[in-house]
Amino acid sequence: MPKAWLLPEHTADVLPDQASDVESLRRSAIDAAAGYGYRPVMPPLVEHIESLLTGGGAELDLRTVKVVDQISGRTLGVRADMTPQAARIDAHLLNRQGPVRLCYCGPVLHARPRELGASRDPLQFGAELYGHTGLEADLEVVQLALDIVQLADVGPVGIDLNDVRVVSALVGSQPLRASVQADLVAALTAKDRAAVTAAASGLDADCASALRSLVDLYGPAREVLDAAVRCLPQQGPVVQALQDLQWLVGHLEALHPGLDIGVDLASIQGFGYYTGVGFALYAPGHGEALMRGGRYDDIGAVFGRRRPAVGFSVDLKAVAALRTPPAAPRAILAPWGESAALREAVRGLRAAGEQVVVLLPGQQAHLGEIAHDRRLVEVDGRWQVQAVDLAAQTA
Repeated sequence: MPKAWLLPEHTADVLPDQASDVESLRRSAIDAAAGYGYRPVMPPLVEHIESLLTGGGAELDLRTVKVVDQISGRTLGVRADMTPQAARIDAHLLNRQGPVRLCYCGPVLHARPRELGASRDPLQFGAELYGHTGLEADLEVVQLALDIVQLADVGPVGIDLNDVRVVSALVGSQPLRASVQADLVAALTAKDRAAVTAAASGLDADCASALRSLVDLYGPAREVLDAAVRCLPQQGPVVQALQDLQWLVGHLEALHPGLDIGVDLASIQGFGYYTGVGFALYAPGHGEALMRGGRYDDIGAVFGRRRPAVGFSVDLKAVAALRTPPAAPRAILAPWGESAALREAVRGLRAAGEQVVVLLPGQQAHLGEIAHDRRLVEVDGRWQVQAVDLAAQTA
């Protein structure tokens, strides 16, 4: 007989202390986004599969859990990413002409983990800016992403920038089979020079040489961009991509002195999805990116409205796991009673933001399970909060 308390692989319960920390991060992220003018949306957990998979390619298809709708008979998907849902809301429901700023936070489900050790049920927070093609929009989204990670207090973060237009321009004029393109993308992502050489063997010599040079074009932003200008072909899209990265680096240096800024021109995760500048934020001692984002101008096309779009998403549970949770607040213990004055005192304390735990009948024997440092006691007919001797309590 199966053990009823076992969970599916790569899923886990979030217990009270960590859940409180995750909820605190969620509120802080929503508030930070609201400060920039981002309005929250709450899309449904399931949608028709063709809507959920827009722009995501095969990777998102493999990560999406699919079910049959017992009402319509159509295939539904449990969302693995809320970004396409936000794009649908912008394109099909809001239908505004100017820039639209949206944010969201909710559970998503992955049919398989994105990477080794990753959760299949993240709590995804994201922010999207639609309707503006300028780098000012990219910069705003990066600033918001940095603000949210810094609110999490996981230590000094670093940012890596990239731009898929470099690779797109280099291979765009070359007839490539899908399998060859996939091999090339995998080789560049792994920075495997031999694999890049093999995948590019059918391309012209200049293109193959430029692709091989991308393997070494990662590191401190200014150094990489200077080297890229010297060794990459002066094609229009390549030049534009490098100029855009230089613009962003300059503004980030001015806005965030001391920020570790890198550029990785071989990093093309999401190739075929992103259409311009991309970024990833990293926390100290954590190898995988904490947050990814970038520009994906094609995402609304399937909904009949191709709008410029830039945004990011992050798993708040993963962020919370990287930091030491703040100490749980200590409560005020109050006796159970029917006195109107007692109940009014409890309501007043809770309204003031205090955590007040009422001792239910018979609970006295389990006081050690309640983190508290004060008690509500009656003194001369008035209810007062008095400190508890914590040393005596733990003796």
